[in-house]
Amino acid sequence: MSRILAGLNPVVEALRAGSPVDRVHIAKGAGGPRIQEVVDLCRQAGIPVRFEDRASLDRLARTAVHQGVVAMAAEQRYATLDDVAGKAKMVVVADGVEDPHNLGAIARTVHAAGVDALVIPERRAVGVTPVVSKAAAGALEHLPLVRVGNINRALETLKEKGFWIYGLDERGTETYDQVTYNPPTVLVIGAEGKGLHHQVKQHCDVLVRIPIAGAIASLNVSVAAGVALFEWRRRKTG
Repeated sequence: MSRILAGLNPVVEALRAGSPVDRVHIAKGAGGPRIQEVVDLCRQAGIPVRFEDRASLDRLARTAVHQGVVAMAAEQRYATLDDVAGKAKMVVVADGVEDPHNLGAIARTVHAAGVDALVIPERRAVGVTPVVSKAAAGALEHLPLVRVGNINRALETLKEKGFWIYGLDERGTETYDQVTYNPPTVLVIGAEGKGLHHQVKQHCDVLVRIPIAGAIASLNVSVAAGVALFEWRRRKTG
């Protein structure tokens, strides 16, 4: 089954990464250096390019926000916990994120922070959709993505492999900038508005909070992930 990549960054990164792409559709009249880059990369890889009207691309992408470029690529490839656990220093687990823009933004942040893999559940959460891919801005072409049947079981497996589990929670006992991140590390982030599920909290070694100064009680999940992950990266590279 093909997956749809809509937008310049997801398509360019897929082509640069050598991901299997069947064909690329470009809106008639679209131009500029980035469009030319797509055409050149397709030419180098021998990938067919079709020039079509924008309405056709809207239907193909199921959205009008595609910047005049839509690619038909191979189905998303998933890694396994065994693939990533042996060498990973940091793994992020998304506990039931439902908004595709948030999951895409999380993937982009996770990749930018140098995290080794992102784990998502198969059920009761958003999967990899065209909106997720566009929001990820190409990060999914470079970031190992693991899809698991049960988040709690996945955390148990990672704990058995020596990982320390840290959960982001507004009622956490330690703050993100004071806690010691013991390696190898798992950071668990919760769903929008709901936070971490009760059983997931029980699997965490430490619950970590981000102190909030304003009247709003919590941060967007992708922003919270970025705050914690770049503090981890600062210490790792400092």
